[in-house]
Amino acid sequence: MIKHITKTLFIFILSAISFCAKAQIGYDYAQYDVGTSVGVNVAAMADVNTLTVTPSVNFNFNYNQSPYTNYVFNLEVGRLEGGTLASSSGRKFENHFTAFSFRGQLQAGEFLDYSTSPFLNAVKNLYVSAGIGYIVNHIVYKSLDKRDPTYATGDNNAQTPFLPLRLGYEFKIYNDYSQPSVKIDIGYQYNYIFGDELDGYKTAASNNDAYAQFTIGVKFAIGGVTSYRKQIHY
Repeated sequence: MIKHITKTLFIFILSAISFCAKAQIGYDYAQYDVGTSVGVNVAAMADVNTLTVTPSVNFNFNYNQSPYTNYVFNLEVGRLEGGTLASSSGRKFENHFTAFSFRGQLQAGEFLDYSTSPFLNAVKNLYVSAGIGYIVNHIVYKSLDKRDPTYATGDNNAQTPFLPLRLGYEFKIYNDYSQPSVKIDIGYQYNYIFGDELDGYKTAASNNDAYAQFTIGVKFAIGGVTSYRKQIHY
């Protein structure tokens, strides 16, 4: 009799564990990601007339408070170029920069009910992001202004805070347990510089500079699996 009760209890416990495990499929996610991306940049606001598309590479670490609320730490290195010697001013520059930033990122899935709509299920991965950053400039080339040689008075190694504003989309790839284990990230980012020396030129009016970029990257879940309040994968 005792043996039969023990066997029944054992089967019940295994069934309960199995049920709980299955109940979490589609709800679990990793709290930590690492990733990298490549991008193309343009000095959107600078003291030159001609803008040049240049490359950059980004490395990031992500803390996911939820699948749709993320905190992103970035390290980025790249180039910015602009201007031409053939222009009326003759101004031309090349900046090899390093940028550090921290952003909060909110995806639409945090507040949408996407469980019954294929369209909203796709829209859930759309996100907006903003934060604070710090850029270290290294101007490796800068020509003098043909009309006013004193115009090129900016610091060639200026270090300045900036405001990163980002709009993007995150394609989630799920593993066998319906957890988002790989993410493809595509985004547009506008970086507003709190200074006027991104290009090495500094105007008397102290107009701030900015650069814009398109990026595509990949992120990998690395652990800290926990559960979300609603199903992630449909």
